[in-house]
Amino acid sequence: MKNVCWPYFDPDFDTLPERINGPTCRVCIDNESMEDCTIVKVDSLNKQGLLLEVVQILTDLNLSISKSYISCDAGWFMDVFHVKDENSHKLTDQKVINSIQQAIGTTKGPDNSAKTRRYVNKLLNSDNSGEHTAIEMTGTDRPGLFSEISAALADLHCNVVEAHAWSHNARLACIAYISDQSTDSPIEDPHRLANIEEHLSTVLRAATAPPIASWTHTLQQEVKISATITTNVERRLHQLLVSVKDYDWTSESISRRPKRKEEWRKTTVSIESCDQKGYSIVSIECKDRPRLMFDTVCTLTDMQYVIFHASISSKKDNAFQEYFIRHVNGYALNSDYDKHRVVKCLEAAIERRVCEGVRLELCANNRVGLLSDITRVLRENGLNVVRADIATQGEKAINAFYVKDISGKEVDMEMVESVKKEIGPVVLRVKNETSPPSTPQITRSRFSFSDMLKSQLERLSHNFIAIRH
Repeated sequence: MKNVCWPYFDPDFDTLPERINGPTCRVCIDNESMEDCTIVKVDSLNKQGLLLEVVQILTDLNLSISKSYISCDAGWFMDVFHVKDENSHKLTDQKVINSIQQAIGTTKGPDNSAKTRRYVNKLLNSDNSGEHTAIEMTGTDRPGLFSEISAALADLHCNVVEAHAWSHNARLACIAYISDQSTDSPIEDPHRLANIEEHLSTVLRAATAPPIASWTHTLQQEVKISATITTNVERRLHQLLVSVKDYDWTSESISRRPKRKEEWRKTTVSIESCDQKGYSIVSIECKDRPRLMFDTVCTLTDMQYVIFHASISSKKDNAFQEYFIRHVNGYALNSDYDKHRVVKCLEAAIERRVCEGVRLELCANNRVGLLSDITRVLRENGLNVVRADIATQGEKAINAFYVKDISGKEVDMEMVESVKKEIGPVVLRVKNETSPPSTPQITRSRFSFSDMLKSQLERLSHNFIAIRH
């Protein structure tokens, strides 16, 4: 037999650059420089989507980003984040600090997004993707729709283990993880899955609202069942709402829009050109809130734009963001159509989490049909669910709903008390969010990224310290 000679590959070749130049991803946690926040510095080889992965890690650990400087040019990623915990304090829990270092360390490499997601889910004990069947739903929203979806799943003998629903601009996106009611295992029978898909599609199509003639496109109701969802749930909800064009405000949908929201909505998105460097400069001013940077970075990334530089800051209740971007094809935003679409998509991404109404947080012993019963009681009392986050922890069901009065009026708290009596033995916390937040006049000198960021990052990059394991 003829001998075949293969070239020899040194098994340590892949780590050679790291052994010569040091680690390809350095994470430094600085708790000394600032009195009121912790500074997270990341110095790494760059890849498309890396910024979103890092921001997602910080967000999933329930950290708020009050300031950030981003530079991802010339194949290198140098980012600085000022972060605080849920109580607006600097980080003191060593477990959280170690989690940041380890999770961001998993982002290095050509495509480690799934690995990073699994690691963060493990930290948060929130990974249902492999244990249950995933369902994605999109369509035209209407009062009581989430309740009807919950009832349909109960009738189909499905147990809802986790679910997330967002409603925006008369559109609904929902992701649910379900299991078989009797075995609590994933549903794999193709005939049963087809039956579930058909029933849910019927619920989504059964719109009671009159047709909207002024819409320039037909909204497609869609149900997709899969064994797993590989994308972060909140990122996927953004993608689903974009797929049904929730950023497209029409005369009919504007008429449905709460007037109170118009009174205090001060979101401004503008796009300028930086011809010298070939960038488009996206500037955002809006009310500050948790997860804001994740929402804007997620939107730009999913629209196939690369963020080369950015500056993020907040002052009191106002947030200011500036992104220097190009499309993945290397070109800046040249056409008015592209600029208009980016502006509208960013505005929608910022608004999706802004929920008026009353937040109801319920904790109860989990049982079959619990979600269906709770949402039915809400609907029968004239309360419409506009956002929902459903989870189970052991034998407990942890549910959070944003509800509004179906008639558009402010929620009557006596009605909420009636709901508490009807639901039965549950722990229910109520947070009234109907009052519009104050919007003081913004008076500030404009911070220009192009004037300051490069020199700032040059100084910071010299202070990056390698983490030795």
